[in-house]
Amino acid sequence: MSRNSLQTRPQRSSLEVKPEPICPSPNRNRYIRPSFRRRIQYYYWRLIRLSGPPEVIARGLACGVFAGLFPLFGLQTILGICLALIFRGNKIIAAAGTWVSNPLTYVPIYAFNFHVGQWLLQENGLTDISLGSWQEFKELGSEIIGTLFVGCFTVGMVGAICSYFLGLILVRRVRASYRSRRQRHR
Repeated sequence: MSRNSLQTRPQRSSLEVKPEPICPSPNRNRYIRPSFRRRIQYYYWRLIRLSGPPEVIARGLACGVFAGLFPLFGLQTILGICLALIFRGNKIIAAAGTWVSNPLTYVPIYAFNFHVGQWLLQENGLTDISLGSWQEFKELGSEIIGTLFVGCFTVGMVGAICSYFLGLILVRRVRASYRSRRQRHR
């Protein structure tokens, strides 16, 4: 390197204004929202543009809802996809359909399923258990699980049938709306 290339910076006079340091913008969240909104729109359009007949998509949704109503934490998505493979439904929608149950809805869904199972099996004695007694709970564990699974199966079947027809209607309507919007813009 030559000495000419290592020139020193010119000295600033005391009258010159120093540039202000760069601070984060107070409207910083303004830039986060469009990114999040754009991501949501991207997934929305991916769902809208899913290929396949509406029946296949609706079968996938029904399989996912059925699996989502069972208390198999961590296995619901796998069960939904396996059922979608068996019934030839859309596997992506089946995985999304399992989201009907999430940490906010576990307790109400499984309490309802338990009561439905209790009603179907005519077992009224299980409501007299005190959950404070762990020994009593352990002794009745198989009865409680059996009652819960009967209720989950029944509610899951009703939920799957309803979600199939609802999904069929929604997919057809959304696709028709999308087609009409495209034709208007041509």
